[in-house]
Amino acid sequence: MSRPASTTLNPQGAPAPGAATRYTGFAIALHWLLAGAILCGFIMGLQMADAPPSPVRVRWINYHKWIGLTVLMLSVVRLLWRLSHTPPPMPDSMPPWQRSAARWAHRLLYACFFVIPLIGWAYSNAFGFHVSYLGLFQLPDLVAKDKELAKVLLQVHATLAWTLAVLVGLHAAAALKHHWVDRDDLLLRMSLRPAGRRGAR
Repeated sequence: MSRPASTTLNPQGAPAPGAATRYTGFAIALHWLLAGAILCGFIMGLQMADAPPSPVRVRWINYHKWIGLTVLMLSVVRLLWRLSHTPPPMPDSMPPWQRSAARWAHRLLYACFFVIPLIGWAYSNAFGFHVSYLGLFQLPDLVAKDKELAKVLLQVHATLAWTLAVLVGLHAAAALKHHWVDRDDLLLRMSLRPAGRRGAR
C-alpha cells in the first residue's frame, strides 16, 4: 500500500516545502474506480427500472447488484485508507465556508456509498431474493422476506441514488470551477495525470 502523504504545515498554515500536494497513487486509483462503478451502477439502474420482464432484465438486475456490492467493498477500503492517511491540504486561497462545504459534501458522499448498496441488498432480501456476489457465493440475508418493507426500501434506494447523483454532480462542478475559474490546482490533487507536477507516491 502507498505510504501516507505528508501534509506538514509551517507556522502560517501553508504547506511546508516538500509537502505532498496530491493524493497517493493508491487513493487516486480508488477514487476513479469508485466513480466508474457508481456511474455504471446508476446507468444500469435506469436501464432496468422500466424494462419489461425478460432474461435480459434479470441479467441487468444481477449486474446492478454486483456493481453495488463492488461499490460497498471499495468504499470500505477507501474509508480505511482515509482513516489512516492525512489528505493533502486545501489551497490557501480557499475560503473557510468552501472548506466546510467540501468536508460536509465528502461526509454525505461517504454515507451514500455505504447506505445505498446496503439498502439495495436489504430490498432484494425483503422481496424474497438472496444476494450473491458475481454468482460465486451467497451473502447472508439482512432482512426477512416482507413485500411491504420491500416497497419502502425500493423507494428509499431510488431516492438516495438520485441524491447521490446530485451530490456527485455538485462535486464535479466544484472541482471544475476550482480548476478553470479559481485556477488553484485543487483538481490536480486527484488527477490521473499530474501534468508534470510531482505527486505523492
